[in-house]
Amino acid sequence: MYHTLIIVGNVGKDPEMRYTPSGQAVTSFSVASNRQYTAGNGEQVKETTWFRVTTWGKQAEICNQYVKKGMKVLVEGRLTPDKTTGGPRVWTKQDGTAGASFEVTANTVRFLSSRTESGDAPIQGGGFEMAEMPPEDDIPF
Repeated sequence: MYHTLIIVGNVGKDPEMRYTPSGQAVTSFSVASNRQYTAGNGEQVKETTWFRVTTWGKQAEICNQYVKKGMKVLVEGRLTPDKTTGGPRVWTKQDGTAGASFEVTANTVRFLSSRTESGDAPIQGGGFEMAEMPPEDDIPF
């Protein structure tokens, strides 16, 4: 069986990189995908879905270096369910409403923001090869 997920959205905060005990790089960052539509009653509805993206190996190092808050990215990967619920990670927001984020293990991350949008120098080379997943015991979280 196989599934793949493609997300296009804006990075919610700068990435965080760490290393497994075996020395493999792991970088995580959040991506918000926004949707706006008109409901049947004519009301404008704005909807945001949050994804927590994890990258591994060389791709993790590249994402840590170049991904910045507000940048537009395309992420291709697979959903990783919460081990306790089997679904998205759910929490209570400060205002008392429920919030959820979907965990995604990325195979590919593409930078969609232009140099002027991100404010950084151009990115040279691809470096988007697929990272090999470490054994479950090496995952540091």
